[in-house]
Amino acid sequence: MQIYLVGGAVRDKLLGLEPRDRDWVVVGATPEQMVEQGFRPVGKEFPVFLHPHTGEEYALARTERKTAPGYHGFVFHADAQVTLEDDLARRDLTINAMAEDAQGKVIDPFGGREDLANGRLRHVSPAFVEDPVRILRIARYAARFARWGFRVAHGTHALMKKMVANGEVDALVPERVWQETEAALGEDTPSRFFEVLRNCGALARIFPELEALFGVPQPKHHHPEEDTGVHTMMVLEQAAKLSDDRAVRFAAVVHDLGKGTTPKEEWPRHIAHEHRGVALVEGLCERLRVPREYRDLAVLVTKHHGVYHRAEELRPETLLKTLEQLDSFRRPERLERFLLACEADSRGRPGFEQRHFAQPGIFRAAHAAAQAIQARDLATQGLTGKAIGEALHRARVQAIKLELKKN
Repeated sequence: MQIYLVGGAVRDKLLGLEPRDRDWVVVGATPEQMVEQGFRPVGKEFPVFLHPHTGEEYALARTERKTAPGYHGFVFHADAQVTLEDDLARRDLTINAMAEDAQGKVIDPFGGREDLANGRLRHVSPAFVEDPVRILRIARYAARFARWGFRVAHGTHALMKKMVANGEVDALVPERVWQETEAALGEDTPSRFFEVLRNCGALARIFPELEALFGVPQPKHHHPEEDTGVHTMMVLEQAAKLSDDRAVRFAAVVHDLGKGTTPKEEWPRHIAHEHRGVALVEGLCERLRVPREYRDLAVLVTKHHGVYHRAEELRPETLLKTLEQLDSFRRPERLERFLLACEADSRGRPGFEQRHFAQPGIFRAAHAAAQAIQARDLATQGLTGKAIGEALHRARVQAIKLELKKN
């Protein structure tokens, strides 16, 4: 029995990073031997065990064979005769197909170390095309390692395009698409995830609402970048700089989906795109089974970001109405997330990245002023029922009006 550290942990160590997870491969062992040593079996499709003390995963070396379309269409084979190289050969990228033995020696049969040095995301074998999830994974790695300039190898890009053309990507299950997307939203440069998907044609199949934004013009005096798809990626870049909150970043990605449905004769203007975008965001979230927390914030940003941008022109009544629709008095953290996504929208344009915008301050000031007026204070005046609500509304509008006059 020989045990090797494998995959991402080896890759991250070579990059000087703290490994996020540590996975192990066991060569020359049987399931019975693993159990005898105290390991707990957890794998259903192939033998995986949890270490009795650390809880880390130890998998018997295995091979796999494609038998049907999609992510689950594989048959796995694991026994004591499967070698380490056999196991590494089934992995997606060369940078993930390295192992480290007990003495710290790196085993690298497919040139992963060289690809790390050259910033190259390259497939291990032609079997890469057998698993559509690999398209999502390679896009996520591009997002994670963008700061080092990692790029998809030409041959790998060609295979990804082939997988899209052959319909393999259509077999992806919603849960796995969202799992990889959510992970990519947490990476350093999440926009690269969507760029890589678009370059190979997968964006149009997985996120058609996003693909529809590219090539759609906007008024140049507001948007020097003009292209709505380019703007969306710039907004995501700014959201990533402003916050590590993945829900904020998701809202940034989908906030302008309505512009993809603007009739061409109305270009470059996009009247009522906020309203049209709500149904698109809701449809995307339902299709991919996006968690409610992400969906609710994304819908609010989509619906109200136009109001946000006009904050300096808004009447106190409109400000209060927007704050109420955000449910900001019960959930002030939602207001902050909304403001972050909208500020990213403001900054996601060439020349606007470092500008100061007044809108966040206006909304915060209005919220603080209104929040200071509580229903219980009005109850002491002998008001009851509906009258309390009406009086609360009037008092909050007046408080906002006075606050805005100060500024």
